[in-house]
Amino acid sequence: MMRDKISKIDNVLDGLMRRLEKCDLCVRACGVNRLKGEEGACLYAAEPVVYSYFDHRGEEPAISGYMGSGTIFFSGCGMKCVYCQNHRFSQSRSGKQVSKEDLAGMMLKLEEMGCHNINFVSPTQFAPKILEALRLAYEKGLAIPTVYNTGGYDSLPLIKTLDGIIDIYLPDMRYSSDLAAEKYSLAPGYARNNREIVKEMKRQTGNLICEEGLAVKGLVIRLLVLPEDISGTLETLEFIERELGKDVCLSVMSQYHPVHKAHSFAPLARSVTVREYNTVIKKLDELGLSSGWRQPLANSPNESLLGENFDPNT
Repeated sequence: MMRDKISKIDNVLDGLMRRLEKCDLCVRACGVNRLKGEEGACLYAAEPVVYSYFDHRGEEPAISGYMGSGTIFFSGCGMKCVYCQNHRFSQSRSGKQVSKEDLAGMMLKLEEMGCHNINFVSPTQFAPKILEALRLAYEKGLAIPTVYNTGGYDSLPLIKTLDGIIDIYLPDMRYSSDLAAEKYSLAPGYARNNREIVKEMKRQTGNLICEEGLAVKGLVIRLLVLPEDISGTLETLEFIERELGKDVCLSVMSQYHPVHKAHSFAPLARSVTVREYNTVIKKLDELGLSSGWRQPLANSPNESLLGENFDPNT
């Protein structure tokens, strides 16, 4: 199986590297030559920069399991969310540049620690170099699933390139409106493209498959509920039910709280209310979308909000 993945990486890697010459890995398509050291809107040139890596115990239960998810946080991001909890390394230069040997070594170390998967967080801007390192890790015996954990601003051609290589997709569907995406995340074209890439992810991997409670393949969609439904979660749920089906695995998150620049934007200067979150839960039930997890709302006495507790941003 890993031989097949190596072969698929070999088939796409040269073409993916060439995309860095006029970068279009994310929807912004800033067009700089990152192979020559030019920095994109993501803040970086081509070589990967890692902020941290560890056995993450706070992901969705099927991802973290009982030994943790082997999470590698990459620095930089094509989105500029005013409420980003990871802004200290996603929107500023922080972290360590690593070679493909270093990155492959991290993967192998995480597997040796007993992690259930290798979880690439914010991988978009470094996808070609990640595949280069992943190939090396496979050559050295890596044998656990990979998770592509993205904010959902990847270009459709990039996601198509990953077909047969990535085991588990974990994208955000952050907005249903391009206007909201541009205002609060400086991410023009987000909503239209996001829906297309999530459909492609579903085509590639299907619904989530678990073995002994652990994810091995498939799609998990994250939905961060924002105040005043800025996220358009209700509309997104209708899209999911209509285009992806009732069995798609959803991770509904209540954890939003104002950080970074959020206090400068009135609707985002507070947490989600019980009523707002219950409206989303009600919509889930109306549409028959029951697969996945519903994060409990902090300090809520409402039993309908109880669910698996996790914090993907720890």
